[in-house]
Amino acid sequence: MALTNVQVKNLKPRTKPYKVSDFDGLHVLVNPGGSKLWRFKCRIMGKERLLSIGAWPEVSLLQARNVRDDARAKLALGVDPSEAKQEQAALAKLKRENSFERVAEAYVDKIRKEGRAPATLTKVTWYLSMANAAFGDRPITEISAPIVLKCLKKIEKRGTYETANRMRSTIGAVFRYAIANTLAEVDPTWPLRDALIRPTVTPRAAITDKAKLGGLLRAIDGYDGHVTTCIGLQLLAIVATRPSELRLARWKEIDLDAAVWSIPAERMKMRLPHKVPLPASALKLLSELQELTGAGELLFPSLRSSKRAISENTLNAALRRMGYSGQEMTSHGFRATFSTIANESGLWHPDAIERALAHVERNEVRRAYARGAHWEERIKLADWWAELLTDIRKIEQQ
Repeated sequence: MALTNVQVKNLKPRTKPYKVSDFDGLHVLVNPGGSKLWRFKCRIMGKERLLSIGAWPEVSLLQARNVRDDARAKLALGVDPSEAKQEQAALAKLKRENSFERVAEAYVDKIRKEGRAPATLTKVTWYLSMANAAFGDRPITEISAPIVLKCLKKIEKRGTYETANRMRSTIGAVFRYAIANTLAEVDPTWPLRDALIRPTVTPRAAITDKAKLGGLLRAIDGYDGHVTTCIGLQLLAIVATRPSELRLARWKEIDLDAAVWSIPAERMKMRLPHKVPLPASALKLLSELQELTGAGELLFPSLRSSKRAISENTLNAALRRMGYSGQEMTSHGFRATFSTIANESGLWHPDAIERALAHVERNEVRRAYARGAHWEERIKLADWWAELLTDIRKIEQQ
């Protein structure tokens, strides 16, 4: 006789376990502790087998019957429902382990071991955190282009077009990592290349007019803020490195006698070591700075802690205090200033200028050559640039 929901609910525990049958091999086992467990008794290859279905009320009577009917259908086809259940559990576990979030974690771990810059890792982690919120728990093989696009469109609607595009690229990198490790077969971000609004590329503001540059240099020389900030801007104008490379510089990298600053690969954007020739004016500034911060590790320690460098906003904030807006000049803009004026002079090989800026040649053969090339010319270029800045300081705006 078939059971009813009320009957199952009213079954009381006894001193010993007992069974109450439904039909077609389904029964409920009532334990002394009060638990009620669904079981399906069947025969496979002539042997009696017992298939565990689950506990009531988590598994209802109707659900238990559906599982029983599914098992009977498998038996009719010669399939062992117990083995099928184990395979399904294993597949479910595999899907959980290969969720987008798990694969993304493995990808981040990979690029961390490859020595990616901390700033890059922070951005990648941020992009992936937004992706994880949308579909991180899904198996990576079940994430389609529409699923990714829905997530990206939410970011795009905020007006943050660059974030949406960079996020698509980062998600694509995770899928390519998955494909390379046989965890996926398709990158769903590939068809989405033209689906998002492309951000308008705005180059970093830089002063390239010599008269205006002269005014800026005089303003820096007369800066009434912290003296190390003033020296930092003066040095940045001379060496034209990336601001992060300067503000994170260590004294052990500076060889005043050889007039060379050796920046290790882990602090370079392209993860290659870089040497900077130091002209006389830079050496003078470094000697002044050494008296102020030479007892520590960093050239530009924070005012709050000698173990931490000045923040990435310190130099730009100083420029704003001098009256230069973000649309006029940025600390990174000194690189464009140097590149523009040096190239327009026609005095220097373009490759020497590119090497001075630590730009990496994409052609591997040329890159191998460029690593050791142009050093002597770069020394002369650095001296020329430092002397030119001294002359430019004297130029008055019309």
